[in-house]
Formats: sequence, structure tokens, C-alpha cells
Amino acid sequence: MKQELKENGGLPAHILWTLAIVAGVSVANLYYNQPLLNIMRHELEVSEFKTNLIAMITQIGYALGLLFIVPLGDLYRRKNIILTNFFLLIFSLLAIAMAPNIYIIWAASLITGICSMIPQIFVPIASQFSRPENKGRNVGVVISGLLTGILASRVVSGFVGEVLGWREMYFIAAGMMLLCAIVVLKVLPDIQPTFQGKYSGLMKSLFSLVREYPSLRIYSILAFGSFLAMWSCLAFKMGEAPFHASSDVIGILGLCGIAGALTASFVGKYVKKVGIRNFNFIGCGMILLAWASLFFCGNNYAGIITGVILIDIGMQCIQLSNQTSIFDIYPSASNRVNTIFMTTYFIGGSLGTFLAGSSWQTWGWSGVVGTGVILTIISLSITLYSKK
Repeated sequence: MKQELKENGGLPAHILWTLAIVAGVSVANLYYNQPLLNIMRHELEVSEFKTNLIAMITQIGYALGLLFIVPLGDLYRRKNIILTNFFLLIFSLLAIAMAPNIYIIWAASLITGICSMIPQIFVPIASQFSRPENKGRNVGVVISGLLTGILASRVVSGFVGEVLGWREMYFIAAGMMLLCAIVVLKVLPDIQPTFQGKYSGLMKSLFSLVREYPSLRIYSILAFGSFLAMWSCLAFKMGEAPFHASSDVIGILGLCGIAGALTASFVGKYVKKVGIRNFNFIGCGMILLAWASLFFCGNNYAGIITGVILIDIGMQCIQLSNQTSIFDIYPSASNRVNTIFMTTYFIGGSLGTFLAGSSWQTWGWSGVVGTGVILTIISLSITLYSKK
């Protein structure tokens, strides 16, 4: 007999670890393409611009999934939503694996991005059904799983693409989604919806939540733009003198992000004790130190690695403390609250990517550093002058 979950009643360990592991495996679908783009370009005989659109379309799909599908977790049974998305993911990943041209890959990548928002349904589950004293820790465990999946995806796809081929990576990914669907079907209990009404009313309620809870707007304005400013231009920096590094080396630098994944579970335990504001101060301070390392010591590997580790840890201090706290605002609307948080978070990240790219074109690495510092200072100022 499957265990029934009760709000604040406690989340069994086997369910928590299922959420964490499946979150990591499912979010990986967003990032498999990044190391494979050059291989795909050569086989499909298309331009770099058309190939790069694969990654962009996948991210657009993810944003659409965040905005339009995650809120459904308050309206329908979450298990049904999750299984439906796994079913669609299997077909979209197989479509990419067997695609004869770039246009089918674009369409399938959009669907892959939309349906890969599954972890953002898992995070509210971890908060809503954990005991109050364990909420931060359990959300941290799921976030750690998600971050580990992001980190591992690039390494795995790069290796599989080199040894077996890029199509084989997507066949493997489809098989993993089938396995995840079976595990979720067996392990995750049914969770009753909390919103009564139609989908149109559900989406309108997002605006009501933003108006009624101003702190959501504050919580959602984070330093993610500063974080992505670094990652969006680091490959350009590493490709120049004195490094002249290949994509393999840049991928290995991404593994330094494991510091962020490890920090997530640690931060979650202490959110209540240390406080959201204090974690924001700590996080912004570490990000500023990261940019200092990347600027003053940016021509040697020690400076780059130090910067990458610091910016990952700082980002997790900010994100996790804020994301953990937002679920206390309105527990029965946890999916909609997470939608507002993650959508705004994503917009901030996109802005940072755009500003950093523009700065790189004009001022080089110094411009990227300046962009990151300014965005972090704005985030710090919001924390200083907000009432909470």
C-alpha cells in the first residue's frame, strides 16, 4: 500500500532520494546538446548559427514549461503531470536521435525543454510535505540532485558523443526517461491538487500572488544574471591567450561547480538559523570575491578555478535560501509560487547572459567582469533596502 503524504507530515527518505535522483537525471536533458553541437553541425552540414539555435530553443522550451506547466501541479495530480512529461520526453529524445535534419531537432528540442521542467515540480513537493524543521535540508537535497545532474550531463554527453556518437546519447537519454517514469510510477504517491477552478483562473492567480506577496518579487531578483555572465563568456576567455584551452578543458572546469552542489544541502540545513538576508549577504560577498579573482588572477588556472568555485558557492547561498523560504509564503500554492520565482530567476539569467555577451564584444573580459560586479551589487542593494 502506497504511503499518503500529508502537508508538513514528513517526507520518507526513499521518496526524498527518488526526487533528488530523478531531478538530476531529467534536468540533464537540457544540457546534453552543449558539448555535442560541433559534432552535430558537421554531420548535419549546417551553419554554426543554426546549430547554436538548438541550445537556445531548448532553453526557451524550459522557460515555457516553467511558466505554463509547473503551475498545473496545483490544479491536477502531480504524478499524472510528471508521467505525461516523461512520456513526451521519451518521444522527443528519440526524435532527436533519429532526426534526418536540423528542423526536426529544433522542434523536438523545444518539446524536450518544455517537458524537462519536472524538477521544478519536485522542489515544492520536498518543501510542502517535509516537517517544518527539515524543509530547508530536504529542499537542499533535491537541489543538490538537480545541480549534480547539470554538472554530470555535460561530462557524460561529451564522453558518449566522442566514443559512440551524438545520436547514441539521445537514445540513452530516452531509455533513462523510461526508467525514471517506472520509478516514479512505483515510488511517488498520489498528491491531491490544491486549486479548485479552471486553468485560466490558475494562471490569473499568478498575478494575484505577485500583488499580494511583494516579497516574491524581492526573492526572485537574484544574482543569477551575474552567475551566467561568467559561464556564458568563460569559453571565450579560455580560448584566448594565455590558455588557448579546448572545449574539454572548459568542460572539466564545469566540474568545479560540484562545490555548489555540495553547498546546497549544507545551506538548506541552516536557512532558519542564519536567515535569508544573511545568506544573501554571504552569497553576494562570495560572488564579488569570485569576480575579483577572475579579474586580478584571471590569467592563470588557479585564479579561474578559485573564481568558479566561489561563484558557485555564493550562488547557492542566495538561490537556496530564497527558494526554501518562498514556500512558506503560501504552501497550498507552492507550484505557482515556484513558477513566479523560477521564471523571474530565468529572466534575470537571460539578462545577465545578454549583457555579458554585449560587454565581451565591446570591452572583452573586463567588460564581463564589470557586468557581473554591477549585477551583484544591485542584488546586494535589494537585500539591504528590502524590509525582509
